Amino acid sequence: MSSGKRINRITLFKIPDEENRKKLLDIYRGMSEKAVKDGKPYILSVAAGKAFPDDRAKGFTIAVVSVFASKEDMVYYDNECAAHAELKAFARTVHEGAMMVYFESILD
Repeated sequence: MSSGKRINRITLFKIPDEENRKKLLDIYRGMSEKAVKDGKPYILSVAAGKAFPDDRAKGFTIAVVSVFASKEDMVYYDNECAAHAELKAFARTVHEGAMMVYFESILD
């Protein structure tokens, strides 16, 4: 059951090749419009970019923040969304590590 709070999802990728980083970011561009559920866009927002070089980044080169209205929408994104399936298919072929965490903000 959803608590009504937004779900913030942070995804990190280790992609060594610059061209593949660019391709992944191109796929993310417009994801909030391309990803549809019941014929309508359902992702509230997506921010994606190249991570700044920093020892604390632990080799992760791409960072993405996606916001969903509910955990159910995020689960749909993971398991049923065609646009996300395309993104995952490409990412699997180019990343050398990925990490994802999600949370409800205590500040909302």
